[in-house]
Amino acid sequence: MTEAGVVFDSVEDLAAATGRQLGYSRWLVVDQGVIQQFADATGDRQWIHLDPDRAAAGPFGGTVAHGLLILSLIPTLAYQVYRVRGIRMAVNYGLDRVRFPAPVRAGSSVRAGVRLLSVTDCPGGVQVLTRVTVEVAGGSKPCCVADTVGRLLG
Repeated sequence: MTEAGVVFDSVEDLAAATGRQLGYSRWLVVDQGVIQQFADATGDRQWIHLDPDRAAAGPFGGTVAHGLLILSLIPTLAYQVYRVRGIRMAVNYGLDRVRFPAPVRAGSSVRAGVRLLSVTDCPGGVQVLTRVTVEVAGGSKPCCVADTVGRLLG
């Protein structure tokens, strides 16, 4: 384990870790500024994300991050958990399942835990399936659980 996470020397070493929890990212604060930037980039300007006064009286007691904002943080968070040496590039190939069980209030900290589900051959490399569970500091359930599909190309 390094400061940045687990570093595998090869895709074969990664495959040998199938079924294991690979580790956790560092905590990341999701503040109102980040939420605003995401709204600006996507055009999703729902009041629950951007209007602190109205949101204070809403179901979560304040503004909350977009679920897709939390989902979009997964590549950055997962990169802190593990890497594989000797590959030419890694690409996001998609998602098999995504759920948002709990909200992320503005100002909360989140981190991602990564479990390696499978490593299978694909054209030019391997396909990696991970279950990424994004937690909110102090929360009783995760804010996002996603099965991510990536390809590591040699």
